[in-house]
Amino acid sequence: MHFIAEVAAVLARSKPDEAQDDLLDLIAIERRTVESPMFYARAVALATHLKHHLFDSLYHALALETPGAIFVTADRCYFDKAQHLGQIAWLADFVVT
Repeated sequence: MHFIAEVAAVLARSKPDEAQDDLLDLIAIERRTVESPMFYARAVALATHLKHHLFDSLYHALALETPGAIFVTADRCYFDKAQHLGQIAWLADFVVT
């Protein structure tokens, strides 16, 4: 549910008049959650190795555990530390194909 909270924070800041409706649309989307202990262990290993907070590492670990997935980030500090691991893109350079 951390993802929902992060998106809600961005919506509230960037589109206050539409934030409520957009958030409800997001919540209505069917999605899978990951509860595997190995996923969390990988995220902790990334955070420790990269000396970065856990939240970006959680999203990156999910991408690394999902074939074909790419973690798109606007956190330049994390991107610079983690790009050598693969499956990560800088938001400003990301193009949806």
